Amino acid sequence: MIHGDLLGERARVSPERTALVTVADGRRYSYRELDQRAVGCARMWLYGLGLRPGDRVAILSGNRVELLDAFFAAGKSGVVLVPLSTRLTANELEQIVRDCAPRALIYDGEHRAVVRRLRLRVDVSFWLALDELDRDDDLDFAEMVLTRGAGSSVHRRCRPEDPYCLLYTSGTTGRPKGVVIPHRQISWNAYNTAACWQLNENDVSSIFTPLYHAGGLGAFLAPLLLVGGRLVLHAAFDAAEVWRVIEQEGCTAVLGVPTIWKLLAEAPEFQTVDLSRVRWLISGGAPLPKHLIEAYRRRGVVLRQGYGLTEVGVNCFTMTDEEAYTKAGSVGRPLMFTEVKVVAESGQELPAGEVGELCFRGPHVSAGYWNNPQATADVYDGQGWFHTGDMALRDDDGFYFIAGRSKDMFISGGVNVYPAEIENQLLQHPDLRDAAVVGVPDETWGEVGVAFVVPREGVALDAGKLGEYLAARLARYKVPKRFIAVAELPRTPYGKVVKAELAKLLEEGE
Repeated sequence: MIHGDLLGERARVSPERTALVTVADGRRYSYRELDQRAVGCARMWLYGLGLRPGDRVAILSGNRVELLDAFFAAGKSGVVLVPLSTRLTANELEQIVRDCAPRALIYDGEHRAVVRRLRLRVDVSFWLALDELDRDDDLDFAEMVLTRGAGSSVHRRCRPEDPYCLLYTSGTTGRPKGVVIPHRQISWNAYNTAACWQLNENDVSSIFTPLYHAGGLGAFLAPLLLVGGRLVLHAAFDAAEVWRVIEQEGCTAVLGVPTIWKLLAEAPEFQTVDLSRVRWLISGGAPLPKHLIEAYRRRGVVLRQGYGLTEVGVNCFTMTDEEAYTKAGSVGRPLMFTEVKVVAESGQELPAGEVGELCFRGPHVSAGYWNNPQATADVYDGQGWFHTGDMALRDDDGFYFIAGRSKDMFISGGVNVYPAEIENQLLQHPDLRDAAVVGVPDETWGEVGVAFVVPREGVALDAGKLGEYLAARLARYKVPKRFIAVAELPRTPYGKVVKAELAKLLEEGE
């Protein structure tokens, strides 16, 4: 099984190539420098704090080089990294910290207030500050690396199934679950993405998505450093800054979510920015509306749709530039050595053209959920297949299309209705900025759809016209029975609509 110290090996092969540019301060790090930083972090954990392989270290931080230090230090030391969402409250973080029981927690200055509340609720041996210390007995991360992490190597060898990191799901449907990401999953995702997406040492990627998320760590970070490319790290998303950096750094491949690509397309810079060095852009995290693909096509840029999950790796499919247009709406064909099938509720595999649950099996699949054997058993079957809960279909050419979450699906008059199909049509309406559909109980039909829509500025909602618009494009039973205008849709950092919050709005309004 392919696994190992990806950064260390790349630094050995091409030490002086530029690995990373941090936009906030304009610093440029070679592979040698980045690797030395990770070695120092790993040595500080092992020989300064006395941590052992398998111990957990949590980190609560925005995008910065120290988060990369910690990520690659985990690959060198066997210490398990737990990136924490910077959007969560102390109460929400308490659930995660209690679940994973880290020996150490690293935090940045922006989140000192949350840390102050969190430390009253949980027991952590070491609190390490990236910026100003919250308390006198906290440890200064940089000073600890300098004084306790000195040395040129880490004499550890990790096994393929050893946990590399715990990535907690967003918890939109319940308590967060820690996905156990083993070393072989990190490496396999990197190699397979590089091979099937045809990444090379000349590729440059701008990263503005949160690094605490699987997409930030896996989509381009590990794969691009594997092949010797260059990463450009933003502290946060700013449309004007993103376009400026893509032009200045000559970015060739960039990951975003549909919401981000929409904001970037609406930014004034989109019309004039030099995109001549962009090979392609890719969207993940939520369904990609076809009108966005067309908007970028008019600017001469390919916008592909990708698909992945924390549990099965963030890169599961691939397509060519031409297929991004001829198969618009598809996530592509599976990557090499990625087994995929679509099954009915009975578990029987379905033929092309029929919608069922999407399942994966292969070396890219995670090792289950931390301290949660029941949750693991619920999604991994006896043959090693991971059941995603996403509904999909495969066409005759082997391309897959995502129909939506199985829990999002509702049954109206005995017929399955997939909100993603309705949402895709609504998002093409010129008067709408955003849309989401949920199913609600109905005495006559069993369930019917309710559409939450975000009108463009200055546009008044006309439910009757929206219904007519959909009726011309979809079967009548799919047209929502109600349309509700909202200022914004609640979304996770990676673009998924939090439909539980929309359902709560309905309950409160009744």
